[in-house]
Amino acid sequence: ANDAAPVTKLGVGVEGGFKSEEDQFDTISTHSIVLLRNGTPTDGAVSGGNSNSNSNSQVEVVVELPYDDNTKSTFPTQVAMSADSIINHAGLAVQQDLKAWELDDEPKPVSKYANNDLPFVENGVTINPDPSSWKCEKSGATDNLWLNLSTGFIGGGRKNWDGSGGSNGALDHYHETDDQYPLVVKLGTITDDVDTADCYSYASDEDGPVKVPNLAELLAKRGINVAGMQKTVKSTAELEVELNATYAFDAITESGAHLTPVSGPGLKGLQNLGNSCYVNSVVQMLFGGTVPELASRYGTSAKVDVTVHPLLGVAPRDASSDILCQTAKLSCALTSGAFAGPVPDSATVTDSKSAALDPKYRLAPRMFKNIIGKDHVDFRTGQQQDAAQYLQYLFEKLDRAELGARSARLANKANGGDDSASVPVSSNLFSFKTETRLVCSSDGKIKYKESAPETILNLRIPMEKSKILPKETAEEEDRPPTPPEQKRQKSDDEQEDEKEKKVPTVTFKDCIDAWSASHTIDDCRWPHLGNAVSAATAHSRFGNFPRYLIVQMQRYELGPDWVPKKIEVNIEMPHEFDLDELKAKGPQDGENIAPEDGGNDVQPPASTAGVSPQQTIDEGALVQLMDMGFSMNGCKRALTTVGGSDVEAATNWIFEHNQDPDFNDPMPEPGASAAPAAASGAGDGVDEATVMSLVENLGCFTADQVRAALKEANGAADRAADWLFSHMDDLDGAIAALVSKDSTSTSGSSSAMNAVSTATPLPVEDGSGKYTLVGLISHIGKNTGSGHYVAHLKKDGKWVIFNDEKVALSETPPFQHAYMYLFQRNDTVGSPNSSY
Repeated sequence: ANDAAPVTKLGVGVEGGFKSEEDQFDTISTHSIVLLRNGTPTDGAVSGGNSNSNSNSQVEVVVELPYDDNTKSTFPTQVAMSADSIINHAGLAVQQDLKAWELDDEPKPVSKYANNDLPFVENGVTINPDPSSWKCEKSGATDNLWLNLSTGFIGGGRKNWDGSGGSNGALDHYHETDDQYPLVVKLGTITDDVDTADCYSYASDEDGPVKVPNLAELLAKRGINVAGMQKTVKSTAELEVELNATYAFDAITESGAHLTPVSGPGLKGLQNLGNSCYVNSVVQMLFGGTVPELASRYGTSAKVDVTVHPLLGVAPRDASSDILCQTAKLSCALTSGAFAGPVPDSATVTDSKSAALDPKYRLAPRMFKNIIGKDHVDFRTGQQQDAAQYLQYLFEKLDRAELGARSARLANKANGGDDSASVPVSSNLFSFKTETRLVCSSDGKIKYKESAPETILNLRIPMEKSKILPKETAEEEDRPPTPPEQKRQKSDDEQEDEKEKKVPTVTFKDCIDAWSASHTIDDCRWPHLGNAVSAATAHSRFGNFPRYLIVQMQRYELGPDWVPKKIEVNIEMPHEFDLDELKAKGPQDGENIAPEDGGNDVQPPASTAGVSPQQTIDEGALVQLMDMGFSMNGCKRALTTVGGSDVEAATNWIFEHNQDPDFNDPMPEPGASAAPAAASGAGDGVDEATVMSLVENLGCFTADQVRAALKEANGAADRAADWLFSHMDDLDGAIAALVSKDSTSTSGSSSAMNAVSTATPLPVEDGSGKYTLVGLISHIGKNTGSGHYVAHLKKDGKWVIFNDEKVALSETPPFQHAYMYLFQRNDTVGSPNSSY
C-alpha cells in the first residue's frame, strides 16, 4: 500500500484506516530445533544472552537443525509433534489480537424515510449551483450548510452544547415543520458519487448519518445536477478522521514540539492493542516507577534479571490466569529497562525506520489486559473505556488477589516477611476516608458520619466560579498552549481564533472549596426524632490524608441528547497545595451530639428511605451512569430509586442528591433500624440484613450465594456483588471451592483464602495535608468512552510524556487539561512505605 495514501476511516490496521506499527514490518518466520547443554561454571558473563539466571553455568548450543516442511520427516515423530504443537499454538497474542479496531464499525443504514416514503414539497424552490450564493436562511451563515431534501430549505448545522458549531437552522426548521421532513444533505459534499455525500436524518428513531439511495433524483427536483457538482467542503466523517489523524498520536501530547525521546528503566512505552490507551496510561502511572511502593512489590531494579521476581514463580499452566504474576511481569518489563531499546532519533511515532520500533523491544500488555478485564462487561471488549473506572476496577481485582495470596506469596518487608497477616493491599496507598458533619435543622443536634475508604477524589468543576483569563495572564502563569484538539474543532478564521481564547478557567481551589462547602440536604430522617423528616446542613472533610491522592475532574456533563459531553474549561492546577485546613476534627467540646439510638445512623433522605429494595438493577444502565464519573454505590442507589433501569431518571436523581451524606454508601438495609440484632448471620460473621439487601437489590442470586460472597469479601457489600457477577459462569463451583477451603481451614489448614476471610484490614495511612503533583492522565475526545488517553509522569524532577509507545521529555505538560491527577504527600517523598 502507498504510505502516503489518505486516511478515510476511523480505524487502525483496517483498510483505509491508520497504519498499525506491525504494518511497518514484513515478518519472516523460521524455525529450528536446538540441542542445548550446560557448560562449565563461569563468572556469570554469558555470551549471546543465553543464561540460566539461577546458576553460573554457561549454556552451549550443541547443534541447531532447521525445521520446516522439507526437514520435518527427518525428525522422530514425537519431536516433530511437539514442534508442530509449539509452532501452531494459538497464544493470547493470537486469541486476543485487537490490532484491527474501528470506532464506527457499522455501515451507515439506509434511511427508512428515503424513496417513496419521503414527502416532497412542490414549492418551486431551486438551488443555485454557485456555492458562493448558499447561506443559512435563518442566520445568514455561509458555512456548515445543510439542504432539506423535502422543502429545499438551507440551514446551518447543529449548534454544539457549548454554543459553538453551526447556527442550528436546519434542525430548527425540522422542528418548526412539525418534524415532517427529517432528511438533509450537507452542501459542498455532493458529487456524481452520491454515496459519498453527507446525509443525515433528524428523525428520532434514526438521528444519525444515513444513506439516501434516491439522492440524485431528489436533488434534480431542486435543480441540482450531481454530475456537475464538485466537492468543496469536508464531510462530517472526514472532519472526524482529520481530528483523529492529528490527535491519535500527538494532540494533548504536545504536537509540534521538538520533544527529546528517552528510553531506559521506567521510561518504556506500551503498545496500543487497539483502544487500549486507557490501560496503558493507568499502568504507566501505577507500575512504571512513579509509585515506589508498587515498583518495589511488582517491579525490579534496573538491569536486574526480570525472571527472578518471586511473584513469577508459578506453574506455567497457571501463569496466564494469575493476576499477581501478570502484574509483576508487566511491571518488571517497565522498570528493569530490559526492553528499553535504543533512543529513537525522533519523538514522532511516525518514524517507521526507528530501531526503537524493532518488535524485540516492544511491550504488548495483552495478558495483563485480558486477566484484569475478562470478567467485566466492558473491559473485556476492544472498545475505548473510562480510565478512571478502569483504575477503580483494577484496584478491586488487585486487592482481591493480594488478600488471597498474603500468606503464601506476599510478605510485609518492613517486618522481615514474618507478619504476613499485616501485608497492606495496594489500594491502601491511595485510600482515604471522609467525615461528614450534619446539623439537624429542627433542634441543632449534630451527627458525624465516616465514609468507607475511597481511592479517587471525584471533584465537580464549579463553572459558576469560572473566569475568562486574558492570553497574557495565561502565558505569565506558564500554562501550556491551548491543546490542538480545541484548535481542530474550530475554523481557521480570526473569529473562531478569538472564541478559542475565551475558554474559561476554574482554579483547583474552587473545585476543592465546592467539594467541602456546606450544603443543605432536604428530607433527612433522624432516628433521635423518631425517624421524623428534617433538613440537614452538611459538609465533608478528610478523615485521613493518603500517601498518594488521585483526583478525578468531572470534565463531562450530559448534553441535550443525554450523552456525556466534555466541558471546555481550563483547570488552574498548582504543583503543590495544602489540605490541612480540611482535616476532619470529629466531635468538639460543647457540641450538641445527636444520640445514637441503638447504633442507628442518620437515615437516607425521604426520597430514598421509602424505596422498595425489590428492584433489579440493570447492569448496562449501571455502567452508563458510572461512565459519567459517579460512584458504583451512588449509581446503584439512583437506579434502585427510579426502578432499576431508567438512566435518564436516575441521572436526574443523581444531580439532585449527589451531595447527600449517604450518596456513596452501600444501599440502606431493609429492617436495619428495627432489627439490629438480626445481623448475627447464624454465627458466621455475615450481616443477615446485608444478605437480604443484596438478594433483593441484585435480584438474581440466592441468600446462600450472597452469604458466601459476603464472607469472602469480609462483609463488604460492593465487593460481594462484584464477586458474584465475576463468577456467574460457574457460581456454584466457585462457592463450592470457598466452602471446601473454609472446611480445610477449620481443620487446621492455613489456606490463603482463609487469610482473606480472617485478616483484619490495615488502617489507612495518614500524615500532613501537603501534596505535590507527580502525574496526570489526559483525555482527548468527546467523552470518556472514545478518543485517546495519554499520561505525563514526573521522573527524577522532569516531566515525561507516555503516549503509548512514544516516550519523551515533556516541554509543556497539559496541567490545565488533565482528567486525573496524581499527588504525593510531601512527608513521604524519599521515604517509601517499606511494607511493600
